[in-house]
Amino acid sequence: MPPEVPPAMPTRRRALRLAALLPLAACAGREEPAPLPPLVSGYRHLTPIRLNVAAVEALEPAPGAVRVTEPSPIRPEAEMRRMAEDRLVAMGTEGTARFTVSNATLVREPGERLTCRLLCRLEILSAEGRPAAFVEAEARRTRTVSDRAALNARLRATEELVRGAMEELNVEFEFQIRRTLRAWLVEGTTPPAAAPATDEPIQREDLPRG
Repeated sequence: MPPEVPPAMPTRRRALRLAALLPLAACAGREEPAPLPPLVSGYRHLTPIRLNVAAVEALEPAPGAVRVTEPSPIRPEAEMRRMAEDRLVAMGTEGTARFTVSNATLVREPGERLTCRLLCRLEILSAEGRPAAFVEAEARRTRTVSDRAALNARLRATEELVRGAMEELNVEFEFQIRRTLRAWLVEGTTPPAAAPATDEPIQREDLPRG
């Protein structure tokens, strides 16, 4: 009489359990990138830009100015507006400084190429509402991430890209203001006696090409 063959069910169950554990072991061996720390509380830790105007307005983005490809853990247009609200301070008695998001683009292209372009405009209006001067500032950055990377890694790369572009924009924005809008800057914390005259031609500063 031939020996009895043990049933194959236990062996199959063990194989299924091992197969279920393999993905878990692979995940355990691959470290997910740590989340980025939050921004330092916006931009209030930086030196405020005091303007000889009675009010500062941060307007909604211009129509068609925002183009963001999801997923995006950080909104470029929101960061640009926060920069204006945190840094621009009205110190005068008349006139208005008006901040506008002209372009806030964050797009993904084939191959997971990320492009971020930021463009903002600050316009000075007289007490009568006439344009007196304006400046523009722009920042542009790109980065490539493998389209086979984990979602967490792609989100981190996106956030780092926007943060870097915002740092560049913040520096360029202040530089353009201090170079072109010197007549509307207030040094110190004492309000000026009067706003600068606005009967001169509008001042403008063109962005460098390239």
